[in-house]
Amino acid sequence: MIQFNKVKKVYPNGTVGLDNINLTIHPGEFVIIVGLSGAGKSTLLRAMNRLHEISEGEILIDGKSITKAKGADLRRIRRDIGMIFQNFNLVKRVTVLRNVLSGRVGYHGTMRTLLGLWPKRDIELAHDALRRVNIPDKAYVRADQLSGGQQQRVSIARALAQEAKIILADEPVASLDPLTTVQVMDDLKRINQELGITTIVNLHFLDLARKYGTRIIGLRAGKVVFDGPVEDATDDVFAEIYGRKIQKDELLGTVEA
Repeated sequence: MIQFNKVKKVYPNGTVGLDNINLTIHPGEFVIIVGLSGAGKSTLLRAMNRLHEISEGEILIDGKSITKAKGADLRRIRRDIGMIFQNFNLVKRVTVLRNVLSGRVGYHGTMRTLLGLWPKRDIELAHDALRRVNIPDKAYVRADQLSGGQQQRVSIARALAQEAKIILADEPVASLDPLTTVQVMDDLKRINQELGITTIVNLHFLDLARKYGTRIIGLRAGKVVFDGPVEDATDDVFAEIYGRKIQKDELLGTVEA
C-alpha cells in the first residue's frame, strides 16, 4: 500500500509541484496518472521512491515512511520499487542480461556486482524476466542493438528481476510508435494481472488510460482533481482535468476498447 499524507512539493523557484496530496494506492492496482505537462505527474511518481524530495507531509510504503527513511532502511524500501523511464535508462554498451541483472544490485555488496559475480538464482530470475516480456533470445545482445520497444521491455524485465512489489512507469511509451506502445502496455498489464504487482503509470494518451487502467488519477496544477475508476473517466471528466477539450494528439487513435 502507498499512502500520501498531506504531501506538498515546492521547487526552489517557488513553483508548487504537488499541493496537499492525500492518496491511498492499494496492492495490485493498475493506476494511470493523467494531466497536462507541468501538472505534477512526474513529481508525484518520483516522490514515491524519493527521486524527488517532498517539502511537506509524508509518504508511506507498506506502512513504512520512505520520507523519513535513511541509509539501509531507505535502500530496503527502494528495493521493492521498480522504475521504468521514458528513455529506458539502460547501459547501452553491455548485454541485455547484464542490464536486467542490475535490478539485483540492491541485494548484494558493491564488489560482487562490480565483478559481475551473480548467484545462479539471480541469473535464473533475469532469464525468467526476459521470457515474461517475450525477448529471451536477446539476453546476450548488446542493449544498443535493440529497437526502442525491445529496450523498454528490458527495463520492465529489470524491474521484474528486482522482484519489485511496485512498478512506477514515467511516460514509458512516449517515445514509441503506436504498435510498440500497445505491446509494451500489454506487457505491463499482463504482469500486473499475473504477478499482482502494483503498477502506476504516467500517460499522455487518454485512450490508453481508459484501456489499461483500473483507476485514473487526474492532476491539475499539482492538485488531485479526479480520482476514480476508469469507467467514470468520461470525456467531460478529462476536459475538467485538462481545463479544455481533449485534443487529437492526446489520443493514440489505434487502441481498441
